[in-house]
Amino acid sequence: MILVLDIGNTNIVIGVYLGNDLIAEWRLSTDSKRTADEYGIQVKELFDLNNLKIADVKGVIISSVVPNIMYSLEHMVRKYFKTEAIVVGPGVKTGINIKYDNPKEVGADRIVNAVGAHELYKKPLILIDFGTATTFCIVAENGDYLGGVICPGMKIASDALFEKAAKLPRVELVKPSSIICKNTVTSMQAGIVYGYIGQVDYIVNKIKLEMATLGEKEPLVVATGGLSKLIYGESKTIDIINPILTLQGLKIIYEKNIK
Repeated sequence: MILVLDIGNTNIVIGVYLGNDLIAEWRLSTDSKRTADEYGIQVKELFDLNNLKIADVKGVIISSVVPNIMYSLEHMVRKYFKTEAIVVGPGVKTGINIKYDNPKEVGADRIVNAVGAHELYKKPLILIDFGTATTFCIVAENGDYLGGVICPGMKIASDALFEKAAKLPRVELVKPSSIICKNTVTSMQAGIVYGYIGQVDYIVNKIKLEMATLGEKEPLVVATGGLSKLIYGESKTIDIINPILTLQGLKIIYEKNIK
């Protein structure tokens, strides 16, 4: 079995692969104050609940955008899984060429998504990850990572309204049935959700125009991340949702680095 971990600002997504099959997937809260043992106990309990054995894990790979949590997680892997984790970063084989001015600035999660989608779809790509931030990644048909866009995530926008406007409540991120709303809660939900749908479609269309000037064919638009389903139903530009794209990308990178 292979253990894959994607460390985001809000959640840690954990997957277990047996061959090419994802046989378990879990989410934990990201907390840099937890020790290696605290994370190890949590992961062991998840394995036990799913009748999986830690001893059967033969390799571990981690991508992270939270540097100050890495000591605990890498130590947890050594202590509980008796192996060294592959950490996505400089020196790790990915198979893609990053065209950023400074390639080190590209988040590990964005690289992993690009690798996974390129290997899976073999097309020009626009990848949208709805996480703490909403990121757009552009990948050429040959696998070059051309660049991207970063926006505040939907939850950040919602929290900002609650924190900065004294009379506005914290609201659940759901799509209201009407854009003309008759109370404060649904008015906020409409503004956030429909506003992000419009943002996504506008940005994607602008990216498509620029990709065409670079000689790229019509790209496939792939959405991932926890809030992707909320946007997909109304968006006119998202082609497919792949909720496990990051885990698939981690598995692919792992295989590239053990051959």
